[in-house]
Amino acid sequence: SGSRFRLAIDRCFSLTGVGTVVTGTAQAGSVTVGDTLTLSPGGYEARVRGLHVQDRPAESGNAGERCALVLKGDFDKQDIERGMWLVDRALVMPLSRFQAELRVPAGQKPLKHMQAVHVHLGTDDILGRVSLLEGRKVEPGSGGLVEILLERETLALRGDRFILRDAGAQRTVAGGRVLDISPPTRYKRVPERLALLDSLRHDDPAVSLACLAEQATAGIDLTRFALSWNLGEADAAVLWQRAGLRVIQDGDTIIGVADKAWNALESRLLEVLAQEHERAPDMIGVETERLRRMTAIKLQRGAFDALVAELLASGTIMQTRAWLHLPAHRASVSEEDRTLFAELKPLLEATPYNPPRVRDVFRATGTPEPVVRQLFRRLARAGELYPVAHDHYFTAAAVAELADIVHRLNEQHGAARAAEFRDILFPEGGGGRKVAIRILEFFDRVGYTRRVRDDHLLRRESAVPVWIAR
Repeated sequence: SGSRFRLAIDRCFSLTGVGTVVTGTAQAGSVTVGDTLTLSPGGYEARVRGLHVQDRPAESGNAGERCALVLKGDFDKQDIERGMWLVDRALVMPLSRFQAELRVPAGQKPLKHMQAVHVHLGTDDILGRVSLLEGRKVEPGSGGLVEILLERETLALRGDRFILRDAGAQRTVAGGRVLDISPPTRYKRVPERLALLDSLRHDDPAVSLACLAEQATAGIDLTRFALSWNLGEADAAVLWQRAGLRVIQDGDTIIGVADKAWNALESRLLEVLAQEHERAPDMIGVETERLRRMTAIKLQRGAFDALVAELLASGTIMQTRAWLHLPAHRASVSEEDRTLFAELKPLLEATPYNPPRVRDVFRATGTPEPVVRQLFRRLARAGELYPVAHDHYFTAAAVAELADIVHRLNEQHGAARAAEFRDILFPEGGGGRKVAIRILEFFDRVGYTRRVRDDHLLRRESAVPVWIAR
């Protein structure tokens, strides 16, 4: 119930005084006159102006019924052909490969690795190849897990049936069903991946999800799971609840993590922090993004943020500005370093948004360049300075102010851009673009922002207090 509408088009024609008509059998969901759907591949939006169901005029059609739909949109009849899909916009997920299970009928020839085939999926016939994930061939009367590589894009969902015919389209060589519409590009044949794929063989999404949750140590993209199974929002919400997963909203994506995997991630994070404190006792802690890469690189950022937030709330770990550390860990700065830094710090504070580089500090004070460099590195490990670029250190207070400016630009304009950022930092003009770009790149690098073309977008609201804390 609640599945989104999808129909594989088998005919398209024009009727005088009526318009463009497509026909097919509704695979799932329902359609009503006035609905807006999407033709794919192609991406054309189409409004349903009229509808016939089982050769009779109707206001709505449902899964399993033969439908003829009169469509209106910015397309011509020539843009539509047999094999295309008419679907709810959420189901527009074009693919050129998918993983599946198949079976070779008894009496046929063995199916070989990378064999050329015709793939009959929906009402389409696409040339492709079969990449075997287990062994080099599938014998007649047996089955296996495969990846189907298509020569052009189409649509598919988990559970869709397909037939493979030989390259000459003379004989049927295998039949199967789709398991995964967004397979990984690497490590396809490792035991862990094959076990995850095997979990998708279950016809009950609840059973499949439970098996996946046991094996997915980095969580499950529940949004993608629901779409690939064409689950309605209400059905998906009930499924998440019954599965007993920790559900995390990360932008438009919902992530689910089993308790066992969550506890393992917590243990791994604490272990990494302890190891880093032992390795670098003078370092204040580990930056969030670096800790994620060291702990759970496959875990989506939103889920990792939720993990960190839970540990912070319980007092299991602590945060000092941008660094995470264990409660007992304290990075200290020697009196000698503090005395020398007290002499040099005014130089950095005089032009906080473009402080002198290590070489310039040496020229201004006469303090040997290697001494300045090593001092600044030690102070950076203690959280007093930030290495925004090579040999270019900013005070923690300056970086906090810069982060505040980036935050305000995101609130006001939806993103921080180099030109606007530069104009705020250096209102008197006279350049500063390269410095502004380096600062924005620094925030991207440490995980405060992410770059999308020329825009630098805040990764998450929870990051803001960390950076603007004085």
